[in-house]
Amino acid sequence: MRTSLDCLTCLVRQALEASRFACDDPALHERVARDVLRMAAEFDFAQSPPLLAQRVQRRIRELTGAVDPYAELKLRADRVVLAALPALSAEVGAADDPLAAAVRLAIAGNTIDAGAYGAASVDRMARGLAAAKARPFSGDLEGFRRAVASAREILYLTDNAGETVLDRSLAERLPAGRITFAVRGAAVLNDATREDAARAGLDSLGEVIDNGSDAPGTVLSECSDTFRRRFAAADLVIAKGQGNHETLSEVDRDIFFLFAVKCDVAARHSGRPRGQLAIVRSRAGRTGAAKAHATALRRGESYSGRRSDHRRTGTES
Repeated sequence: MRTSLDCLTCLVRQALEASRFACDDPALHERVARDVLRMAAEFDFAQSPPLLAQRVQRRIRELTGAVDPYAELKLRADRVVLAALPALSAEVGAADDPLAAAVRLAIAGNTIDAGAYGAASVDRMARGLAAAKARPFSGDLEGFRRAVASAREILYLTDNAGETVLDRSLAERLPAGRITFAVRGAAVLNDATREDAARAGLDSLGEVIDNGSDAPGTVLSECSDTFRRRFAAADLVIAKGQGNHETLSEVDRDIFFLFAVKCDVAARHSGRPRGQLAIVRSRAGRTGAAKAHATALRRGESYSGRRSDHRRTGTES
């Protein structure tokens, strides 16, 4: 995805916010602002927004000396959502369709995003999750259900701290022993790192790896060789968050993107209304699914690979 002119306001806001988290020096805040505005004049808009955000956040760390300006915010997010998790998990377990409820909760958690909404998204998250869960929802849930049920190796790309706590409810309903979680390779914005994943308890549900990159998305050319091998080996990729959609939507492989559509730029790119909770399958995934469906019909089978008996397949518990 290319960067839009509309992305500039977010990039500059993120820079000011990060500098204020990093220090209390107004003179340094002004220097950061001036530096970022000079950088913006030279931005290559053919690059994705997360790649430009990576450059901006690196410069802020250089100027302020802060390794992780959002560290305290991420800790607060994890604590608040962990406190709310038992009640939220109980709601998911009592739902008529627990997998669907877990998907909706995991995507609602994507609204905990300082990159798109600012630090206020963390401060208001306890009361905002209920509203987020009630947002309009669209996407191929049944296709997701089938893909999960047949996957031998699932790579789950996480997004933000706090959100990773809610990913647990979904991960618990995926096939046990088949999930690997991937986090950022270094701190950037409020994106989750290994420390955040451990605090969220993801390491109790599967292996946790990092992608070797400090971009707030998954820019494969920036990722480690180890991560790229794991990405290629997985037969299903679940990618959380708008940043992962912005960086991977044109990659030629089957990916389910789970995210909240947070701005008009993302709405245009995804074809979904702003504010919606969405499951978006990659073009390669849609093409492959259509071929599998046609083959199954010719063989007189259901799309799940079984003889047609009109039973719903899935992994609910």
